[in-house]
Amino acid sequence: MQKSLMTLSIIATFSLSATAAEHEHEHISLHYQGKPATQQTTEVNKATAATLNYTDKKAFEEFSKNLIAELDEPTAAILRTEFSFIGDKTPDTVNPSLYRQAQLNMVSNGLYKVTEGIYQVRGTDLSNLTLIRGKTGWILYDVLLTKEAAKLSLEFALKNLPEGNDLPVVAMIYSHSHADHFGGSRAIKDMYPKVKVYGSNNITKEIVDENVLAGNAMSRRAAYQYGATLERNEQGIVDAALAKGLSKGEVTYVKPDITLNSKDKWETRTIDGIDMVFMDASGTEAASEMATYIPSMKALWTGELTYHGMHNIYTLRGAKVRDAIKWSKDINALLTRFGDDAQVLFEAHSAPVFGNADVNAYLRMQRDNYGLVHNQTLRLANNGVGIQDIGDAIQTTIPKAVRDTWYTNGYHGTYSHNAKAVYNMYLGYFDMNPANLNPLPTKDEAAKFVEYMGGAKAVLKHAKADYAQGEYRFVATALNKVVMAEPDNEKARQLLADTYEQLGYQAEGAGWRNIYLTGAQELRTGIQPGAPKSASADILGEMDISTLFDFLAVKVDSIKAAELGLLRLNVINPDTKETLYVELSNGNLSNIKVDKPIEADTNLYIDKRDITGILLGKVTLKDLLANGTAKLEGDKAAFGKIASTLVKFDENFEIVPLPNAK
Repeated sequence: MQKSLMTLSIIATFSLSATAAEHEHEHISLHYQGKPATQQTTEVNKATAATLNYTDKKAFEEFSKNLIAELDEPTAAILRTEFSFIGDKTPDTVNPSLYRQAQLNMVSNGLYKVTEGIYQVRGTDLSNLTLIRGKTGWILYDVLLTKEAAKLSLEFALKNLPEGNDLPVVAMIYSHSHADHFGGSRAIKDMYPKVKVYGSNNITKEIVDENVLAGNAMSRRAAYQYGATLERNEQGIVDAALAKGLSKGEVTYVKPDITLNSKDKWETRTIDGIDMVFMDASGTEAASEMATYIPSMKALWTGELTYHGMHNIYTLRGAKVRDAIKWSKDINALLTRFGDDAQVLFEAHSAPVFGNADVNAYLRMQRDNYGLVHNQTLRLANNGVGIQDIGDAIQTTIPKAVRDTWYTNGYHGTYSHNAKAVYNMYLGYFDMNPANLNPLPTKDEAAKFVEYMGGAKAVLKHAKADYAQGEYRFVATALNKVVMAEPDNEKARQLLADTYEQLGYQAEGAGWRNIYLTGAQELRTGIQPGAPKSASADILGEMDISTLFDFLAVKVDSIKAAELGLLRLNVINPDTKETLYVELSNGNLSNIKVDKPIEADTNLYIDKRDITGILLGKVTLKDLLANGTAKLEGDKAAFGKIASTLVKFDENFEIVPLPNAK
């Protein structure tokens, strides 16, 4: 059991590998330098620039409006110095729409007044720290990604606020279950131990459950989406769509004292003398999410239902598809209920929208954009457009008024991959073309394609010609087959890397850019360190014991385990008074919570907090057994037998084909 429990430490890469950015990595500086834009890319980007509505500068006005104090040096150093290269002129190596978003996000740079009694610190993290003046102190809405960012940002705010500088923080609210909205909570709790904590419906379960089972795969994939190994420069990362980027430090979690909307979609509650109306929006941008209206301030908080861009219906790192029509309907509910009264709209990302007319226009456009993605995808699908084609087809269905609006652009989500997400949600990955029902495994298929195309030399000849013409999308498809069939073909590898790079330079979506550029980097240099990793004692401590064993089941080598026959175990937690019955049978590890131990081969008595201690490497089962803190009854070899079947995940598995890959 010592070995099997210790293997659970891999869970340290679980939910936060995904949510911490949508969310945390430690940037590794490799001094990797990309190549220049080709003439074809330069021309494509210039043509894109000619279609953009640069005369609309309203967002820049809103992002800079009501600045109270610019970030001081220690606070600004959290993040902004990495992006000092962002200037007025769009480089050839960046899609001009994405670069405009990068310029816009540079404007967020300090403490701002939203409206009377509401302030925000923007520019220190991926999300905003919002302060609401209560009767006796400050209410914080979303508290950034890390302890370090939250502490510095709050100290900066309290030093510069025009009112209530000496008031305590009395309440802390989490809008949803992504780490950049709760990760700084321990800093606030340490500073103000009496703070009351509120969270969206079912938030703790969603935080600890999300992405556990696929955590290793998501970790590796997230490194691509967020460009974990790329430089911050004109050939690398220029923006994170929602803001400039992510703070570095410790992701923490203080469990809410009160979860909201646990019974109803709408809940009105008074927090420190301020009446707030909460709407449950779970199942939109996050599995647990809410929006809030403050009637006395005529202020609408949309959380992450809106931001100055289009969000992901499907997150490229991998996640369950989000519900685009529910998203649209929940925005519509806010518009219908509060549209007549709201004078300001403020968000977890981006800057506020000011004035009733603009608030209504903003909500209406955001509502319609997600509605269009849902409805037009299904219109096309019902007319026979398949999943591979639907990303291009939907582009023709978006009205000009929507396209010309900056805050519908695909910096985070894109029409292409969001449409595929809607298709997949309703119809799955299969387009009903028999040829796509049971294709060969990718490497076998690649070998046959290359053979049919006359061999690698013939493909390279065509690819070089198409590359020179800027036909990068198909060149990428063809050369990927060559490199997959012949991973040591250096000419093909280098040309494929060049191709990915140019596609990245043309991409409007920040995630698309990062994925293309990371693929190019790995083709040239191999896999680099820097994949997202995150461990949090706070979150591990909240994980359900059943979920831990669900994760163990994913690591079981079923063929090896089947040879062990039937093993029956009880894991008994005296501190939580929970009992888990575990069976290994037919090569499968199953578990179920029971009221009392069932007849089994082995009983393990161990506190849940001690299991957390083992996961964090603070203690071993051997020590716990030796000092009597844990106790084993029955077949003491049973846990070791299970442990012998557990595999170790490859944290650096191949995404682009690697030379001499095994």
